[in-house]
Amino acid sequence: MLFSKYNAKDTTVTVNGVNITGFGEDMLTIEKDEELFSTSVGAQGDVVKSEINNPLGSATLTVQVTSPQYAYLVSLAKQSDPFPFWYTNKSLGERSGGTRANIKNYPEIARGSEAEDVEFEFQIFDLTTENI
Repeated sequence: MLFSKYNAKDTTVTVNGVNITGFGEDMLTIEKDEELFSTSVGAQGDVVKSEINNPLGSATLTVQVTSPQYAYLVSLAKQSDPFPFWYTNKSLGERSGGTRANIKNYPEIARGSEAEDVEFEFQIFDLTTENI
């Protein structure tokens, strides 16, 4: 019988060498911006598989406004030089991110009866995903 365990506390996100804490409920999403290949079919049924060499990926990091790194992440939005972004979950054996990333824009700020979570969207220029 196969048994696996996931615990959100086993997740680490490191941005420019700084461990991020105070995650929001949705924590993190990472995805490749484009598929790995495309296909086309000729008039006689011949198939061509074209590899797409686009290394771009996107990550959305959700933190609580009380996260100790909130101000740091806002300051990184002003930075034009790329920096490393890495997600790791050892219990799942996952690692994803890249050595070059930037924050796309300042986060949306929504305040009302509750202090809502804040989302930082990253462009990763050399996305890689691997099992560790």
